Amino acid sequence: MALRITDGICPIFSSGSSRRAHNLHFSHLKSTRRLTSVATERRRYRAKVTATVNPYSNTEAARPEERKSLRDFLSEAENFYTSDSGDGGPPRWFSPLQCSSHAPGSPLLLYIPGMDGTGLGLIRQHRRLGEIFDVWCLHFPAMDRTPARDIVKLIERTVRSEYYRVPNRPIYIVGESVGACLALDVAASNPDIDIVLILANPVTSLNNFMLQPLSSLLETLPDEVPSLIEENFGFRESYPFSAMFESMLNETVAQMGGGLLGDIIAASANLPSLIRIFPKDTLLWKLQLLKSASASAKSHMYTVKAQTLILLSGRDQWLRNNGDIERLRFALPKCEVRDFYNNGQFLFLEDGVDLATIIKISYYYRRGKILDYISDYTLPTPYELKEFEQSQRLLTAATAPVFLSTLDDGTVVRSLEGIPSEGPVLYVGNHMLFGLELRPAAIHFLKERNILLRGLAHPVMFTKKIGSKLPDMQMFDSARIIGAVPVSNMNFYKLLRSKAHVVLYPGGVREALHRKGEEYKLFWPEHSEFVRIASKFGARIIPFGAVGEDDLCQMVLDYNDQMKIPFLKNLIEEITHDTIKLRNDEEGELRNQDLHMPGFIPKIPGRYYVYFGKPIETKGREKELHDKEKAHEVYLEVKSEVERCMTYLKTKRETDPYRNILPRLLYYLSHGFSSQVPTFDLPNH
Repeated sequence: MALRITDGICPIFSSGSSRRAHNLHFSHLKSTRRLTSVATERRRYRAKVTATVNPYSNTEAARPEERKSLRDFLSEAENFYTSDSGDGGPPRWFSPLQCSSHAPGSPLLLYIPGMDGTGLGLIRQHRRLGEIFDVWCLHFPAMDRTPARDIVKLIERTVRSEYYRVPNRPIYIVGESVGACLALDVAASNPDIDIVLILANPVTSLNNFMLQPLSSLLETLPDEVPSLIEENFGFRESYPFSAMFESMLNETVAQMGGGLLGDIIAASANLPSLIRIFPKDTLLWKLQLLKSASASAKSHMYTVKAQTLILLSGRDQWLRNNGDIERLRFALPKCEVRDFYNNGQFLFLEDGVDLATIIKISYYYRRGKILDYISDYTLPTPYELKEFEQSQRLLTAATAPVFLSTLDDGTVVRSLEGIPSEGPVLYVGNHMLFGLELRPAAIHFLKERNILLRGLAHPVMFTKKIGSKLPDMQMFDSARIIGAVPVSNMNFYKLLRSKAHVVLYPGGVREALHRKGEEYKLFWPEHSEFVRIASKFGARIIPFGAVGEDDLCQMVLDYNDQMKIPFLKNLIEEITHDTIKLRNDEEGELRNQDLHMPGFIPKIPGRYYVYFGKPIETKGREKELHDKEKAHEVYLEVKSEVERCMTYLKTKRETDPYRNILPRLLYYLSHGFSSQVPTFDLPNH
């Protein structure tokens, strides 16, 4: 039986022509050239810009995309019930019209619903997911009684069919609660297929303490309860009490300011719809389905080889079993767990939960068999950048960072005007403690110039062994949303080949986690290949220096101190052992890449400064710089320029009247907190 088109939902096989037409339009939009935003009166660095379009220039006004509500979910679920004509038929796939704008080559995403079975659990995620996935949702009619093993076979047929059609593309399966169990079973029985699992609150072991009373209550309820509610409380359509009740609920929701809780209260007006969609027999069957699917998934989870992302709601007390989640984490070889402590059972229906963003920042989005950190990366939306900016707001407000760049004629300006618009560009500089300078710099580059900085970062930000004491991966979300890439020769090569703006720190971990008194000491290797690689692509090399760490904090417990404390020494050695080793070919201090957390105390915040020097051209010098001695000369020139930039900033900041936080605070109070605080006088001005 075919599903009729209802409120933005269509059968998967009935809208091919319209979806292809929409895809052609979307492809045209995607191919539009991205322009760099620059003030019209500013000088350009060897480039002419006739139009300015920068989606990040006004992130303060950015708002999350308008999404459907829980009431929309109930309304469309009732439409499904009506189209099922009460008897339902077998489960079937459908594709939401909101998901029809995906780009060519987008991977397939199959959604397996939870206890509701409607397939509408992603209704608030459709638009965003539809930009990067081909989304299919599984719908179970209310009267369907297909057992778990047959549902798994149905999903398997679809997975195998699509895999044979496009064998080099991954298939994503998103499952909620019982749907997550079914997804695990599918992955376990198809180890030869490239499947990526996204599991929200998987239930491989039931919380009988909560479920048993619910099951008993449903069994004791008389079948006549729905009709009694309608007859005695006047909930039928056109009854006066129904209109009065809905009006009262709407007023309550308005006073609460909306949100999921407000939606739930408003949904009470749709009580008859809920009763029709989820009758007593259906709910009892769902509980039986949950038990059988859970038992099957538990017995098969040790054979799952698929890459898995588990999303856990902190307030899900009905089904969550923490001990079972830990077993699942250790059973799955390629698994990452992300916690959402303030969310409940219906994770994808809640405000602030964006599945597309979660997949992106977890680096789980890929179009081929292997994740490509360069081509599979998607730019942050203006609202995503706004959220990232807000996470850095305290640091930015307290330090009021100053960014300087150098024009072609050597003029130093307080802006990024001296930065080339077109790549490839390689930025080479010093690391402050923890790389404090990179995140605000990334925001500044996007907002002022619409330039994405791809920082080469330590692999610890991207991989973590099961059971390791390394920090949780969610700690590095802010670095990954703005395009951080694991440092490797291959990634460096591919970034320059793609004409990216790449940030390289030759000092690495040793410089970022330096010792006392080493704030502005460079720990660069004697020789480096980055000059020769940059010359292959004609990349401009921009040396830069960053200072200000000593105005923000004082180190009190460095690596040398911690290695004298037995339990800290053991922890450092264990953590370092669990990470990918870098610079094994170096000697002395440069080889020491041990990971640790320096102990420091904050100071009354001063200010930090970043100075980008004059670009060094390598275009047309590939043959010259192929010679190691010539390349080494340029390497030493870059290192000397970085040291000169740091010396310049350390000298000039002494004359900055706003270096102390008190003058900056007074300036903010008189000019507004969004104003740019002045700094020292530049010699050209």
